[in-house]
Amino acid sequence: MARPALTGTRIRERRTALGVKQADLARAAGISAAYLNLIEHNRRRVSDALIERIAQAMGVDPVALSEGAEGALFDGLREAAAAAEVEGAAQFQAPDLDRIEEFVGRFPAWAALLASRQARLAALERVVETYAERMAQDPFLLTSLHEVLSAVTSLRSTAAILVETEDIEPEWRTRFLNTIQEESLRLSSTAEALVGYLDEMETAETGLSSPQEQLESWLEARAWHIPEIEEEGADPAALIAAAPELASSAARELARQHLIELAEEAQLLPLEPFSAALAELGPEPGALAARFGVGLGTVMRRLAALPPGTAGLGQPGLVICDGSGTLTFRRAAPGFALPRFAAACPLWPLYEALARPMQPIRALVDMAGRLPQRFLTYAICEPRPTGFDGPVLMRSTMLILPAPGGTSAAPARAVGASCRICPRAECPGRREPAIVSVA
Repeated sequence: MARPALTGTRIRERRTALGVKQADLARAAGISAAYLNLIEHNRRRVSDALIERIAQAMGVDPVALSEGAEGALFDGLREAAAAAEVEGAAQFQAPDLDRIEEFVGRFPAWAALLASRQARLAALERVVETYAERMAQDPFLLTSLHEVLSAVTSLRSTAAILVETEDIEPEWRTRFLNTIQEESLRLSSTAEALVGYLDEMETAETGLSSPQEQLESWLEARAWHIPEIEEEGADPAALIAAAPELASSAARELARQHLIELAEEAQLLPLEPFSAALAELGPEPGALAARFGVGLGTVMRRLAALPPGTAGLGQPGLVICDGSGTLTFRRAAPGFALPRFAAACPLWPLYEALARPMQPIRALVDMAGRLPQRFLTYAICEPRPTGFDGPVLMRSTMLILPAPGGTSAAPARAVGASCRICPRAECPGRREPAIVSVA
């Protein structure tokens, strides 16, 4: 495996920080001091085996030498470069992507600053997209905006009459002035309520969000893992009572149902054996389902409920919908945008699975965005019988994982979050115009 060009620099910096002499390190790693000197000046590539010996000699993790802390910086700088290219920044010279490692190595502080600015810009764009989506769907916002426009129109009309009419009887002048005062108060109170409502969007929104959002907010605060539920006989009621995020009775009922299902799946897939199988087989739902004799949907939901940092898993995403296509559960994966109010992208494998019950689907997808990101998705639709005489309800589950290495050249399905904020102009699934610029 080829190593980045700055591996030698990292070895030299770590050795110097530890106060280890070059000759001593070379002897411990089983190489000559001259060869180590060439490595430290980035004149020789380093094999995996040698990296491990050098890391063991210095008592550090091999990843710290082969990748260091620059991986996130590289991604941030590449995203910034892609954003500049998308925006057509002709006044700037196109960045040389092949020299990113050199730039990070020579100017780490500047690289960190640029990457952090890009991350902040991306976060602000997501906020704007959320506001735009919510304004298009939220009835409270639509009503408030109508009230604002109505008050402004009334003020403008009344003020125009006072300005353009020279002789107005005192009685009518008083009426117009009273109208201006009343409409000003209405506009002020409506605007104040609207601003307060928008401010709440950046908080937990416990008093204003839907029950589903309250549940997701609680789970996100706990890193999507409930360790108490791993033990048999756990009491969901006690967990719910201690959760201030679950402000409504509807949210508490959703949490109760979710915890009951989590507990059942934890008993079917115990944490330690399941984590060991995950380390052995990787996050392949089919292989894991065959190992434990359970359904694919159960494995997918269990993978999304494991402790953060579980080996070989990363930060998975999970979405679940019912037979109507309504999203009933959302855990976003980094870079995979999920809509809050509008319907999701019809090209998601999640919805394809609804038309093919019990047939597993695996698909590479490219999520639209300033810098499109690739993911590996698994989807399955499973029936949920309600009794001999009751209807059969369908539930579709989709697991979202970062695309593994070596898939960058493979064909992938182009998807988005929802039509309202998707920049893809030529899309066979588009059902309404986008409110953002399309490509």
